[in-house]
Amino acid sequence: MAEPKARIRTSDDAPPPVLLGYQQEWVDDQDDVAVWSKSRRIGASWCEAAACVLEASSASGQDALYIGYSKDMTQEFIEDCATWAKAFHLAAAEVGEDVFIDADDEGNTREIQAFKIVFASGRKVLALSSRPRSIRGKQGRVVIDEAAFHDDLEGLLKAALAMLIWGGKVRLLSSHNGEDNPFSLLCRDIREGRKPYSLHETTFRQAVDDGLYDRVMFMQSAIAKKRGRPIALPTREEWVARIYAQYGEHAAEELDCIPSQGTGVYLPRSIVERAMTRDIPVIRWSKPAEFVLQRDRMITTDEWVGDVLGPVIDRIPAGVRTALGQDFGRTGNLSVISILFDEGAGRWREACLVELRNIPHDSQARIRDYLLDRLPLLHHAMFDGRGNGEAHAEGAVQRLGPQRVTSVKATPSWYGTAWPKYKAALEELSIALAFSEAGIADHRRIVMRNGYPTVDDGEDTEKDGKRHGDSAIARLLAWMATLEGGQPPAMGNDVDNDPEAYRPEHARGRVSLAMHRRAA
Repeated sequence: MAEPKARIRTSDDAPPPVLLGYQQEWVDDQDDVAVWSKSRRIGASWCEAAACVLEASSASGQDALYIGYSKDMTQEFIEDCATWAKAFHLAAAEVGEDVFIDADDEGNTREIQAFKIVFASGRKVLALSSRPRSIRGKQGRVVIDEAAFHDDLEGLLKAALAMLIWGGKVRLLSSHNGEDNPFSLLCRDIREGRKPYSLHETTFRQAVDDGLYDRVMFMQSAIAKKRGRPIALPTREEWVARIYAQYGEHAAEELDCIPSQGTGVYLPRSIVERAMTRDIPVIRWSKPAEFVLQRDRMITTDEWVGDVLGPVIDRIPAGVRTALGQDFGRTGNLSVISILFDEGAGRWREACLVELRNIPHDSQARIRDYLLDRLPLLHHAMFDGRGNGEAHAEGAVQRLGPQRVTSVKATPSWYGTAWPKYKAALEELSIALAFSEAGIADHRRIVMRNGYPTVDDGEDTEKDGKRHGDSAIARLLAWMATLEGGQPPAMGNDVDNDPEAYRPEHARGRVSLAMHRRAA
């Protein structure tokens, strides 16, 4: 692609660049395939026209092939290209027209109208008003505009990707058209790491923050001044509110890049159950409310750890990495711990799932510290750092340090990144989980809301209490812990061999000392 002059900035004293920040990022993207999930009317096609002109006008460039779903779109795009060519002072022929013959699988043919601009380089921008098969065999930068609204996006993309072999590029730009639309699914595949493509996302408010409001008001003022009719311009807040009001209930999809129909279960039973196996233990420990006041509760805790939890941890294969995730609960919901170990080749397996109900804070801290000290080659641990879990997570960070432990205060955007990765692990059988109907029900509590996977507002009732997606959250945290960078210490979790450990001296070995006394 062309030089940075696409930004049309000549000095620090010059006016702001013609392309806004998010438009510059798109033009500068050099990946083979780039996808842009965008709001309506933020100038995405307009800046893509600039990129196509720079590509086709360069001596080392290539043809640009634009595909819209209507004749009006293609005409507008080619006119934008002509405007950019004049702005760049590039030698180009006037806009011309071509006719292509499109044949279907049964041999039926139809004429496809196309518009083109030919540059002195010999390259051209060709704008097609449909999705003709005639792009097969061509070469260049393929642009599929409003991709979500094409009749056969998958077939069109398949034809376009063939151009990558000889150095072509593929660009898809679109607002959304439903959660199950191929464009929305493509964006999801990119987020989950299934497709090695570049993904851009620009909501209307992000565009406003990047200068869209100022640009629109500048243009309106210039037009009014030219007509000799000064106008009163709205404030930014008034303008944004008016735009959202115009779109009404469709604003989320049209302006906020949130596909519609996004209220269904995010993790279907089929993919969760397929990743579960019945030979992994689920360890449950529940106590009555008065346990918190029992003077010997820590002895009881140590006994439970030694007799129930310890033998399971000791069965983890020696010399393999482990990871831990905990969703903290005290009296309302469960406190759940998922412990994973590395089976190699990108596959992790639960050593066990621990469910604690109505267990006091100090007992939970004792269990936490035992696991942090005892798990072999602990790669990373993630704890729910919200609400009551904040102090519990903080204690874990103090014990092992922020390089080994993360306190997660989950936000919708964090969930938007993490859940797709966990879902991909389930679908690809990269994680093996302990089977339980309650665990499946927890996963079915994850739904799409406002475009992000999150836990719904419902609860499931068990014999001794309620649960609210707890084991799904714990497993999500454990899986995200496996994806953290870095390596565990060479000597595992032995505090004495880890001079940089954050664990206070008085916290070391409490559980093991209590067990030794009991054993004696």
